[in-house]
Amino acid sequence: MARAKSRQKHVSRVFVDQPLRVDAGPITLAQDKRHHLTTVLRLGAGAAIKLFNGDGHEYAARIDQANRKTLTVVVESRATPIRESRLDVTLVQAVARGDRMDFALAKAVELGVTRIQPVFTIRGQVRLDDERLAKKELHWQRLVESAAEQSGRLVCPAIAPTLELTDILSRPVESGRSYLMLAPTASHSINHMPAAQQVTLLIGPESGLSPEEIERAAASGWQALTLGPRILRTETAGMAALAALQTVWGDLAG
Repeated sequence: MARAKSRQKHVSRVFVDQPLRVDAGPITLAQDKRHHLTTVLRLGAGAAIKLFNGDGHEYAARIDQANRKTLTVVVESRATPIRESRLDVTLVQAVARGDRMDFALAKAVELGVTRIQPVFTIRGQVRLDDERLAKKELHWQRLVESAAEQSGRLVCPAIAPTLELTDILSRPVESGRSYLMLAPTASHSINHMPAAQQVTLLIGPESGLSPEEIERAAASGWQALTLGPRILRTETAGMAALAALQTVWGDLAG
């Protein structure tokens, strides 16, 4: 009688903001990681997990001690799988309402974005005071960490402090980097643009970039990009554009 195939047990991945070394002795994880692993996932001593901290490696580890106050783990080995895109992309994402922003950021991480710059725009429907913005930025950082854990990333994309789009457009463009903005009125698709390995991509808010913003961006060296004749939501536009960039210039290219 043929033996049933054994199922590979899922091993949880955790992003940690601390140095990792093999055989360095037990290390203590932050309280939010302890809560997730022990309270939510109900993992205890001896359970296997994987850690990454953005240094380009993935570390196999095992829970050493777990209780309601402390979680310590021991790093057992290090691997360097190829999971990061060769395409360096900075996503300049207009701040959107609630779940739309969360969706846009999570999918950007899954699609290999390198860093994220949230911006307030003229037509944007979200304005936050300093206290609420600080809470939102902390929420976004945790969301990005979770998306990086889930998608197998070896780095956790950095989220820059939120700025006005005018501040971004006033900066000089970097040599060798392609600056693209998604605009329904654009006449050029990605296939008509010179290949690049460093890209900054601007995605507007729910109501789109204003004519003034598009004009100022174009004057500063940004190229208008179209993804076809249909109007995309802000949370869909970034995902579609990043997928197209990865297909033409990145790790999905043939």
